[in-house]
Amino acid sequence: MSSTNNSAPEIMIFRPTWDEFKNFSSYIEVMESQGAHKAGVAKVIPPPEWIPRKKNYDEDDIMSMIIPSPIRQAVERTKGIFELINVYEKAMTVAEFRIKAESEKYKTPSHLNYGDLERNFWKNVINNSPLYGADVSGSITDEDVDVWNINKLGTILDYVNEDYGLTIEGVNTAYLYFGMWKTSFPWHTEDMDLYSINYIHYGYPKTWYAVPPEHGHRLEKVANEMYPGYASICPAFLRHKIAVISPTQLKKKCIPFNKITQEQGEFMITFPFGYHAGYNHGFNIAESTNFATPRWVEYGKRASQCHCRPDSVKFSMDTFVKRFEPEKYELWLKGNDIGAHPEDPSCTYFRWAHT
Repeated sequence: MSSTNNSAPEIMIFRPTWDEFKNFSSYIEVMESQGAHKAGVAKVIPPPEWIPRKKNYDEDDIMSMIIPSPIRQAVERTKGIFELINVYEKAMTVAEFRIKAESEKYKTPSHLNYGDLERNFWKNVINNSPLYGADVSGSITDEDVDVWNINKLGTILDYVNEDYGLTIEGVNTAYLYFGMWKTSFPWHTEDMDLYSINYIHYGYPKTWYAVPPEHGHRLEKVANEMYPGYASICPAFLRHKIAVISPTQLKKKCIPFNKITQEQGEFMITFPFGYHAGYNHGFNIAESTNFATPRWVEYGKRASQCHCRPDSVKFSMDTFVKRFEPEKYELWLKGNDIGAHPEDPSCTYFRWAHT
């Protein structure tokens, strides 16, 4: 399911052949050469030759896995806006989580189609808070998979570890996500405005909403107006992942967006400064991480930062500037490499200088 709104670029769907699929970074370039990044997200349906895991997904190595801190996702409505509040609950196994997800209380409601389920989600978003097994460190992709293995994509983001010896869980390592009906991810861009990749190994779909990067600052402005308390405390408060903004509200504010549903066995790619949000349709298992390309470097240099939370992700851009923008390296080290964010509509000089 893909839907276009307010003339936003359509979310593109790619079906690479095995030969096209073999080189991850090259294929991302191919996708961008066709304009995939303009929608903020894109779907990739892998070729049938690609098998991420030989065992079944109900095997003990997954079902006995511990979800250390399942998140109770409580959505509250205040003055017409929704806010996500995460409450951490005690650890459980994936098998225990699955039983809960498929129980009468939490199971996916009967529905005619995805549109029907979407209406149910927004109608009941504040009711019956679900549990999300999010941010579980690890991978369930077979180690010998050397093509599109989320745990070892081999992009330039690897320099964070190679040059700084820095491992950031979920950023340059894989995270697992165990979803149930109505578990969601609020509006955000990735840490440091990186790319991300998400693969549904097993189970129900995810519906994604995406705002084109060129309209990202408009979304930020609207969010600042909707959540003035948070905005006054942290200019980058959307990185707190608390803003649940419905499609109806986006339409009222004339924010262009699209939506698409990701099925089992499909990848979603999010692009630098591509704001996205969404929800799970039922019990599923997904794997995700971040990655980078040379096009990202300017985004990483100019990305907004949250300074009010100790766990906010930030790393030095020095190695990336040195490697990919050597002519700017001395200026960068002196703090004189001044420029606006690549998607900042107010800076014509920046756009001219980097075309």
